[in-house]
Amino acid sequence: MAQKHILPDLLHGEEREVWGAGGYQGQRETIHGAAPQAQDMTSGRPRSKSEIDELQRRKNRTKSRVRAKVEHLFRILKRVFGSVKVRFRGLKKNHDHLCAAFAPINFYMRRKRLAPRLA
Repeated sequence: MAQKHILPDLLHGEEREVWGAGGYQGQRETIHGAAPQAQDMTSGRPRSKSEIDELQRRKNRTKSRVRAKVEHLFRILKRVFGSVKVRFRGLKKNHDHLCAAFAPINFYMRRKRLAPRLA
C-alpha cells in the first residue's frame, strides 16, 4: 500500500508542518483532516510544462533541500549499517528500533571530528 493511503495514520494531529515528496501531492485535505494546524509543505507540480512558475520552482527546491537532510540519514542507515528491511511489529517496537539504529549514525557522521589526529 502506498504511503499516501496511510497518511492519516502517520499523523498524530499536533503537527505544525507536514513535509513530503511528490507522492503526497494532492493530499492537502487529508493532511488538514488529520492535523488541522499543520502547514502542507509537500512539493507542488508546475501548472503546465511550457509555463514554469519560478516562484513554485524556488519553493520546491527549498522543500527538497530540507527533505534531503533527513533522507541522507536514512541512506547511511540503509547502506552503511545494512538496515534495509522494515519490520512491522508495532509502532513502539519500530520506534525503539529506529532510535537504537540512529544512535551510531550520529557517531558515523562525526567520525572525522571524533577520531584522533594522525600526524
